[in-house]
Amino acid sequence: MDQRDRGSVTGNEKRFFKCAIAAAHKFAVERFAESVLPVMDSLEAALGAAAGSPQAALRDGVELTLRQLKAAFQKASLAEIVPAAGERFDPHKHQAMAAVEAENAAPNSIVSVVLKGYSLHDRIVRPALVTVAKALENKGGNPISDSNLNTN
Repeated sequence: MDQRDRGSVTGNEKRFFKCAIAAAHKFAVERFAESVLPVMDSLEAALGAAAGSPQAALRDGVELTLRQLKAAFQKASLAEIVPAAGERFDPHKHQAMAAVEAENAAPNSIVSVVLKGYSLHDRIVRPALVTVAKALENKGGNPISDSNLNTN
């Protein structure tokens, strides 16, 4: 009777199970993170809308709540994905919402961020929603020079 018949676990199996358990612990809060992201978005939008508002106490309360939520995100290794304008589009971290012509931007570079993305450790929970530059179209309308056309 060999060791397998006695129900023993090999070294490879132990390592596999150990890695699987570690991954389960690492990403256990993923569903929770997905459900809390809209709360973060709403708090940030409320702060933007309350800018210059005479209701300072309300604004202070929202700012405090947002700081606490950001601290909780940081503690849970939930990181923002906020690409800078001009950064190259990465389909693993970004989702293009629109392709726009931008004179000062290279094709496939980010023009603006519509909504921040988030990652949990190395896994994308929500990609950043962005607008991407596309190649400028010929403004003359005809790719062939009009002077080369025979009008007879």
